[in-house]
Amino acid sequence: MDRIHEMKSPAEIVHLMMSKDEFSSWMDIQIDSIEKGKCSLSCQIRKEMLNGFSIAHGGIAYSLADSTLAFAANSYGLQSFSIETSISHLVKVKEGDLLKSNSIEIHRGNKTALYQIEVYNQKNIMVAIMKGTVYISKIVW
Repeated sequence: MDRIHEMKSPAEIVHLMMSKDEFSSWMDIQIDSIEKGKCSLSCQIRKEMLNGFSIAHGGIAYSLADSTLAFAANSYGLQSFSIETSISHLVKVKEGDLLKSNSIEIHRGNKTALYQIEVYNQKNIMVAIMKGTVYISKIVW
């Protein structure tokens, strides 16, 4: 059997990643969709995710976007690791908000890939946008 047919599906890879990801479990991240190069996740903002201003800590939107980036990049079956990310927080996020993230694959080469991750609230207002570059290894999931 050739190597391509031995590779796990995007869903199998993400479930394997999630099974070892205690932080994403703590956030109660839900996998809304996953396919090669694309991922959508969601999570509800809880009281323990708030900062001293009683709004969601910026790390929450970042972490949701970072998991979206990781799952989208790894969905092809080769382990991929972020090498650079940047995020802009556009709107404050409050307790009870439902955040949804979507990945957009901008470029995928042999060694690196570039993604844009958009994070929206339940009113479909963009609350954050991330750009992330990943290194694509030769390690098969």
